[in-house]
Amino acid sequence: QVQLEESGGGLVQPGGSLRLSCAASGSIFSLGTMGWYRQAPGKQRELVAAVFSGGSTNYADPVKGRFTISRDNAKNTVYLQMNSLKPEDTAVYYCNAAIIPVVGTLNDYWGQGTQVTVSS
Repeated sequence: QVQLEESGGGLVQPGGSLRLSCAASGSIFSLGTMGWYRQAPGKQRELVAAVFSGGSTNYADPVKGRFTISRDNAKNTVYLQMNSLKPEDTAVYYCNAAIIPVVGTLNDYWGQGTQVTVSS
């Protein structure tokens, strides 16, 4: 059984910072691309940032220059450092990972989501 567990969400004032973490656990054979998505009320889920197994990254235009995604392969963990937060960053943030389990085939896994609220 593979699971993704997120942490680090919360309430922050505009201009503030938060760091999200997502740890993959269970019977993992290979961990591929890891990323963060977000979904605001009444909107579709959208990609925020992704980090590939080789370390290269990709960011959505609204967060470029403010957010940094990174991964620690030894810990099967992906991070999202969010700086200069804006009210429009308010959303539920979901971790996503492409994982090949010890038994089974490549599949997409999702975390349960963590709320990020940017408000004064």
